[in-house]
Amino acid sequence: MIRVENLVAAYDDTLVLDGVSLHVRKREIMVIMGQSGCGKSTLLRHMIGLATPQSGSVRIDGVDISNMNWRTYREFCRSVGVLFQSGGLFKSMTVGDNVAFPLREHTRLDEPVIRIVVKLKLDHVGLRGAENLMPAELSGGMKKRAGLARALALDPPILFLDEPTTGLDPIIGAGIDELILRLHKLYESTMVVVSHDVASGLRIADRIAIFGEKDLLELGTPQQIRSSANPYVQQFFKRQPPEEESADDLARYLI
Repeated sequence: MIRVENLVAAYDDTLVLDGVSLHVRKREIMVIMGQSGCGKSTLLRHMIGLATPQSGSVRIDGVDISNMNWRTYREFCRSVGVLFQSGGLFKSMTVGDNVAFPLREHTRLDEPVIRIVVKLKLDHVGLRGAENLMPAELSGGMKKRAGLARALALDPPILFLDEPTTGLDPIIGAGIDELILRLHKLYESTMVVVSHDVASGLRIADRIAIFGEKDLLELGTPQQIRSSANPYVQQFFKRQPPEEESADDLARYLI
């Protein structure tokens, strides 16, 4: 579904990614992990088409997104949904209008139909009846859920999630993880998740990509990553609490 080939990315004279290659399979959850500054968010920006590589390519369904014209790129935007790290909600709009924004921007649906779709998406993320709330009235977890509802508005086959559990306590974060798994099953979407939360990554990933400085160090299933002999990978995991509550343990707290 997504093929990153020999990607080189830099800001001014600072090299951020040096020849990265990464393939994301259709309908899998790929979690990208690594310490701050290793290039995770830069890779995500290139996958979305918000940045142009110095060299190499990013192909979505075989199409090089860096060579798209504006019209083609606009069509491409309908095929992806993005959850931004902070939720990325428009503060001056209600939750309902935030979720409706992609529908009004990219479709010609009548307003009654848009309202039905908004209710459905909010229901899917556990925010039934929240249409008239303002973002300032939402908790951190609710903002993430509202952002997910907006990302799902156009039923995109690909979802990009940037730090979906950042800033949330472990119980709320586990609830977001469970929501991601539920939505993945419901929509059968391909998901790319950027995270530094090891417990979350192990909980939701089909495969995990561990990045070091400028490059991909390790790629495999959660079980393969946990048993990696790479010293950096082992050190990355050791920085986390030694024992995390399992998803089953946390699920009993979830609403």
